[in-house]
Amino acid sequence: MSETPEAPQAAETAGEAPAKKPVTAGRVKKPAASSRAAAPAKAAKSAGAAAPVKAARPPKAESHTALVRRARRIDRELAEVYPYAHPELDFENPFQLLVATVLSAQTTDLRVNQTTPALFARYPTPEDLAAADPEEVEEILRPTGFFRAKTKSVIGLSKTLAEQFGGEVPGRLEDLVKLPGVGRKTAFVVLGNAFGRPGITVDTHFQRLVKRWRWTEESDPDKIEAAVGALFPKSAWTMLSHHVIFHGRRICHARKPACGACPIAPLCPAYGEGETDPEKARKLLKYEKGGFPGQRLNPPQSYLDAGGRPAPPLGAG
Repeated sequence: MSETPEAPQAAETAGEAPAKKPVTAGRVKKPAASSRAAAPAKAAKSAGAAAPVKAARPPKAESHTALVRRARRIDRELAEVYPYAHPELDFENPFQLLVATVLSAQTTDLRVNQTTPALFARYPTPEDLAAADPEEVEEILRPTGFFRAKTKSVIGLSKTLAEQFGGEVPGRLEDLVKLPGVGRKTAFVVLGNAFGRPGITVDTHFQRLVKRWRWTEESDPDKIEAAVGALFPKSAWTMLSHHVIFHGRRICHARKPACGACPIAPLCPAYGEGETDPEKARKLLKYEKGGFPGQRLNPPQSYLDAGGRPAPPLGAG
């Protein structure tokens, strides 16, 4: 992840839960399998309209009840566009997820996914990584950037896990944030996707979009987490994070959002900040085109069914 408030040690979303399934987003309606393959095209489909979308801007004095309804409707719409939304880091257990999340600071998930197989093949457990030669770890992590600081963090957290937690990743927020290089954002990634415990991942994609949607005016990640969490049932938090981050990576970009191809334009107060012409907006989409944000070496089957492509190994693309 190239954008993060916890630089350089924090990270963004991560891979599939190995044991427990991540918490699903409340009552979001899941599309049938046949519709999943067409899901990525739903947003792009609006780009074929003859005229730009006319967004219904919420009133400046939107009531809290109206805000809750609009926020939840946005999440339902995004759930239909991204039925395969998932953590985008590859992992097989909580330890791998924790390390991969720390490594994803200031780089892309794709680069982390191309790098971690060699790391985990050589150091499969916290005890192994805790006893590793830092120079050897640095050489493996070099492609991820900030490799010296990241080496210090992953070896440090591995030592703490081995010495204080019996080599197991703790499943409590208060324990996770004590680990070197682990902040609340990273902790919620691990809790939500490795342990199935709800959490909101406030990365810069999430911060940018919730401000554009006027869900909150807060700037501090902890306050954003609290404000947005109050709009949704706790059970929806993990999948909400995936939906928002997927949308931020693929359509609602920082510099030039693809407003004219956005499926939630009628609900967005910031409609018009980006390209509103449907044809031009469609060219800005970053969907499943060999080399898109968050590409994984081992994506879930639902993602492949929806048109996603596996990432190439390191050095192959």
